[in-house]
Amino acid sequence: MIKKFTFKQFTQMKANMGPADKVVRILVAILIGVLYYMEQITGTAAIILLALAVIFIATSFMSFCPLYLPFGFSTKKK
Repeated sequence: MIKKFTFKQFTQMKANMGPADKVVRILVAILIGVLYYMEQITGTAAIILLALAVIFIATSFMSFCPLYLPFGFSTKKK
């Protein structure tokens, strides 16, 4: 079920990612980068996956995933 939230809650960006989630995202981003470098992914798929890799890296460093917010999901231990 989707959780209701206000704009203020969305803009506060409370950390909602745990360490395991961050590590998995960074490893997936590195894997995408390596596959692109080795030309295993090309074309439109490569562009989409590289954009996803950048998003994974950014959300890992911020410890915040905006997609978790509407669902009230968090991998961070309380």
